Amino acid sequence: MNEHPSHEPVTPRADAVTHVLAVDGGTLAYEVSGPAAAGRPLVVLAHGMGDDRRAYRFLAPRLVAAGYRVASVDLRGAGESSTGWASYSRTDIAGDLLALVAHLTADAPVPVVLVGHSIAGGAVTVAAADAPDVVTAVVELAPFTRKQSIGLREVSSRAYRRGATQLMATALLGSTRAWSRYLSLAYPGARPADWDERTAQVEAMLREPGRMKALQAMFRSAPTDAGARLADVTCPVLVVQGGDDPDWADPRAEGEAIVANLPAGLGRLEVVDGSGHYPHVQHAAETAALVLPFLASVVAARA
Repeated sequence: MNEHPSHEPVTPRADAVTHVLAVDGGTLAYEVSGPAAAGRPLVVLAHGMGDDRRAYRFLAPRLVAAGYRVASVDLRGAGESSTGWASYSRTDIAGDLLALVAHLTADAPVPVVLVGHSIAGGAVTVAAADAPDVVTAVVELAPFTRKQSIGLREVSSRAYRRGATQLMATALLGSTRAWSRYLSLAYPGARPADWDERTAQVEAMLREPGRMKALQAMFRSAPTDAGARLADVTCPVLVVQGGDDPDWADPRAEGEAIVANLPAGLGRLEVVDGSGHYPHVQHAAETAALVLPFLASVVAARA
């Protein structure tokens, strides 16, 4: 399966210490790496649907090495977080992230940067709009933050059609195999060195009771709640798109639309050429090279 291996270092799961936070409706599993540093924000990493916090196994160590305290969280229904939540909207996930932030900063309030991938990209948008006094900046990785529409570009894009077919099979049939086929399309070109192992982990997670139902519920949750809050965001936003992301016929255009819907001057778009829907996994070094200067600018602005 790993025809185009990348040489990203792999952080073993055994190194992670799982913490559990009880919130309204269930429990959230998370881990924290790196010491708190004066003037440096806490960076909270939220993965996309059908994944868990190990999605940041390549990016998180780079942020920690740069001197940031990093918290990686399993979304409701995913990873080691509980299942059976009443709903799985971006607004729900935003509330979870803010609850985790409140817990982690209760003793020592610090600036907070939220990083969200895919569905969580929409969630961090909602969180920033809901808590402008808490969220200092936002990074959206291949985010689903706006209402999607299918036009001529989508219909004529073979990559989009192939990915959409597998996503639809996952959403309607609860097919783990369809999700795996989608992932193979979402990583065009180079794949991480642990591709086979990681794919098996994702499949095993989705076979656990309640996990696939949570994924299906996320599919049913439209991004309109996040799109409606873009204009309410008051902090800097970095949007990172994979140039070959099959989830959009034109990933750059999607990123530009998100930036255009933010208040003027707050958003910036960067595109990782050759990357699919998971730039933070597929091209972690390139993604870190975009995120770290953005974090540095946030620190400098508060100095």
